[in-house]
Amino acid sequence: MTLTLLLLLAAALFCTGLFGVLTQQSVVMLMMGLELMIGAVILAAAAAWRHLAPANADGQVVVILAVTAMALEMAVGFAVVTALFRTGEKDLTDQAAELRG
Repeated sequence: MTLTLLLLLAAALFCTGLFGVLTQQSVVMLMMGLELMIGAVILAAAAAWRHLAPANADGQVVVILAVTAMALEMAVGFAVVTALFRTGEKDLTDQAAELRG
């Protein structure tokens, strides 16, 4: 695939994730939108790195580290959401804000 197509795909994924983040109230759906946005950034970075230095494997290592960090972030996020739901049956962002006090 060409760089232009990959960047267009990354932009479409980012816009879809942004729409999901701005319109959803469920914490799980909000996290899915954030994951789409992070995945789009990783895809754009990997495409640019492949275009600029195709013989260098440093970009592949950075992408693997970023995807690993993304997976860890989602595991921690889902653990927090599970804890919120178990403590007070709260699964919406408005309801979770009430737990501050």
